[in-house]
Amino acid sequence: MAKIALIGAGSVVFTRRLLQDVVTTPALQDAEIALMDIDTDRLDLIGKFGARLVSDAGSGNKITATADRRAALEGADYVITTIRVGDDLQIDQGIPMERGVNQSVADTIGPGGVFKALRTIPVLLDICNDIEDVAPDAWLLQYTNPMAMACWAINEATDVKAVGLCHSVQRTTQVLADYIGAPHDDVWAWVAGINHMAWFLRFERDGKDAYPALWDALDDDDTYAKDPVRFEVMRHFDSFVTESTRHMSEYVPYFRVTPDRIHEFNLDAIEVDLARLEKRNEEYFDKMQQEIKGDTPLTAERSDEYACRIMGAMESGETTVINGNVYNEGLITNLPAQSCVEVPCLVDKGGLHPMQIGDLPPQLAALNRSNIAVQELAVRAVLDRSKDDARHAVMLDPLTSAVLSLQEIDDMFEAMWAAHGDALAEYE
Repeated sequence: MAKIALIGAGSVVFTRRLLQDVVTTPALQDAEIALMDIDTDRLDLIGKFGARLVSDAGSGNKITATADRRAALEGADYVITTIRVGDDLQIDQGIPMERGVNQSVADTIGPGGVFKALRTIPVLLDICNDIEDVAPDAWLLQYTNPMAMACWAINEATDVKAVGLCHSVQRTTQVLADYIGAPHDDVWAWVAGINHMAWFLRFERDGKDAYPALWDALDDDDTYAKDPVRFEVMRHFDSFVTESTRHMSEYVPYFRVTPDRIHEFNLDAIEVDLARLEKRNEEYFDKMQQEIKGDTPLTAERSDEYACRIMGAMESGETTVINGNVYNEGLITNLPAQSCVEVPCLVDKGGLHPMQIGDLPPQLAALNRSNIAVQELAVRAVLDRSKDDARHAVMLDPLTSAVLSLQEIDDMFEAMWAAHGDALAEYE
C-alpha cells in the first residue's frame, strides 16, 4: 500500500483536487494519504472532507491528519508540497507597485518572487532533510512557487528525488485546441523551456503541423483579444508560450512598463485587495463544511494535475508522459547546466525519466536565460544566506530593470526587506 504525504494540506482548493484524483486512480485505491498542515483548523476541515470523500467514493484509501510533519512523512512513498510561508501581498506586490513595478502575480519572479524564495525555500529544504531521514526512497512532487528557484535549490542542496509540477503545459494545450477549433484529444504538443516560460516547439493536430492554424487564430481579432500578450510574443519570437497573458506580462520588459502599454494589451488592473482574498477563502471553507454536513454524496472527477498520473504510473507500471521541472543535466543544451528546466518526462515503474531536447531556438533560449539569471542569484541568496545576492537578483529582473534605475531598485529592495521585520534575520 503506497503512502502519500501531503505537506500543506490546508491549501483547500488544491488538496480537494488531489484527493479527488487519488480516489479515482485505480492504482492508488488503497493508498494512505497523510494530510499535514500547521493550521489545525484547516487541517481538521480537509481531514473530514477527505474521510467523507473516501467513504462516498467507495475507495479503500486511509486518511490521516496530523500537524507533526515527520510523522506524516514517516515511510512515505510520495511527498507532495503545496505550502505558503509568510506570504504578504502588501509587501510582495504592494511595495513594488508604489514604485511603478506592476507585477501581475508576484510569486514566481520579480521582487515578489525573489522574496517569496527567501521565505519559502528554507522551509522546503527542511522538509527535504526530514524526507532524507524518514522516507529516503520517496519521490517529492513539488508544487510550491517559485517553482524553478525552489526545485533548483532542492536539486543542488539535497539528495531527494524531486520533480516540480505545474499545470500550465496541459492547460495551454487545451487552450490552443480551442483557438484552432479542435477537440482537445486531437492535439499534441512538444513543449520545453523553463517553468511558466516553456515553448510549444511542436503543436500538431492529428499528426499534422497545427501552427498554421494558430497563426490564423492570431490574425482573428476576437481570438487575439483573448490572449494578447502570448500572441504578441508568438508574433515576434515565433513560438507560443505556456503561461497565461496575465503571468507572461510580468516575465519580460515589454508589457507592464507604462499605463498606456498596460491598457493597449488589455492587462488586468492590479489591486492588493486582502479583504477580497479573505472573503474568497471563507467561501471555499464554508462550501466544504456544508458539503461535509450535507446528505448529498460527494463525487470525484479527475483533474488535469500531473501528481496522480505520476504516482499511478509508478505504482502500476503503465507509462505516461508529463512535463516536469528537473535539473538541467544536458537536457536543454543552450540553457545553463544545473539550472531548472521544464521538459517532457517519461514515467514508469522505474521512476521519472526526463527527455533530452537539445538546443532551443536561440531567441527562446535568450528569453529563458533572462529569467534564469534572476533564479540563479535568488538560489545563491538562499543557499549562502546572502542579502546581496537577493538584491542583485531583483536588479536583474527584466520588468523591474525596465521601470526603475539601479538606485530606485535598491531603495525598493530595502523597503521590502525592512517590511519583513525579523523574518529574514538569518540572511546577512
